[in-house]
Amino acid sequence: MADIKFEITHHIGVLSEGAKGWRKELNLVSWNGRAPKYDIRDWAPEHEKMGKGTTLSNEEVEKLYGLLKGIMGE
Repeated sequence: MADIKFEITHHIGVLSEGAKGWRKELNLVSWNGRAPKYDIRDWAPEHEKMGKGTTLSNEEVEKLYGLLKGIMGE
């Protein structure tokens, strides 16, 4: 399996933290040298390991924001 290269270009925030220090984070991440995308996943304390997550384009984040706004009554 090929190595996956990543760079967290902007740390946006922590959504939650587990007992072992792993944190679910929202970041902008560049995967394999591509343009950064929004990324939600679990990360080990020093970002040396990661769990499965999801990556979203700008358009998908805008759609998600609209959906959440709709159910939160704003």
